[in-house]
Amino acid sequence: MKKTNIGGQAVIEGVMMRGHKSVATAVRKGDEIIVKKEYVTPLTRKNKFFSLPFIRGTFALFDSLIIGIKSLTYSAELFEEEESSQNSSKLDSFLQKLFGDKLNDVLMYFSVIISLILSIVIFFIGPTYVADYMKLFTKNTIIINFVEGLLRVIIFLLYLVLISQMKDIKRIFEYHGAEHKAIHCLEHEEELTVENARKYTTLHPRCGTNFLFIVMIVSIIVFSFLKWPTFYIRILSRILLLPVVAGISYEVIKLAGRSDNKIVAAFVYPGLLLQRLTTREPDDSQLQVAIASLKSVLEDEGGQEFESI
Repeated sequence: MKKTNIGGQAVIEGVMMRGHKSVATAVRKGDEIIVKKEYVTPLTRKNKFFSLPFIRGTFALFDSLIIGIKSLTYSAELFEEEESSQNSSKLDSFLQKLFGDKLNDVLMYFSVIISLILSIVIFFIGPTYVADYMKLFTKNTIIINFVEGLLRVIIFLLYLVLISQMKDIKRIFEYHGAEHKAIHCLEHEEELTVENARKYTTLHPRCGTNFLFIVMIVSIIVFSFLKWPTFYIRILSRILLLPVVAGISYEVIKLAGRSDNKIVAAFVYPGLLLQRLTTREPDDSQLQVAIASLKSVLEDEGGQEFESI
């Protein structure tokens, strides 16, 4: 089985696939599959420094957030009712005058920044704040660090369990499963058909769910080396070390994608189990969408889809 570094994500009633040269978002609207393709240059290819091991993880993550939100926005817009300019709010008009054609880009980067801030507050600052009360019971920093990391994992698991119960999210998780099945079909060098893709698992080691879980585990390991000074210094250290955590986690997920080593497989196995929450078995119509997106990206790869990851 060959390994590919083509990947993607589920969007509203569709799938986004990303290759070396292009990003294709396929969305089902009724009986029609609409495919939008854009040619992109990843941040890690714009500068040699950005592509260095343990450095590239932060830039790759930021790049993925931008492309992911852009694809989600596009899929959502396809299902929004068209509104006349008369129904637009004063704020819309003001922003349009202020930013002009750059408005969509401004809103996209704003969304990325807000997403990062919320993630830091919920998954890093929150657990650190709660764990700070452990000093009332023990001065052992190893125990306090472990409790903090455990809280982070618990919050992440609760978040996945809660959103997996939402009807609309379940649909997205089905498309997530379709994305993984299509990638498995490609890696097994079979023709990209619904029949071939259907037989594969919805779980994949390079999944974003896996990456997030690895981030949680790596953060426990990295932060365990830190002492517990004042609460605010502790928060600052968490934020400053985020690129380190992201960089290490990225290298682990890349290794998991290309390696059959049993130790690596054991390390990422819990993340695979979590994908049982974030993926669902897709139907044939959803597999058709994932395959359409993947085929669109492959048109521009020229054999690069099986480059070393």
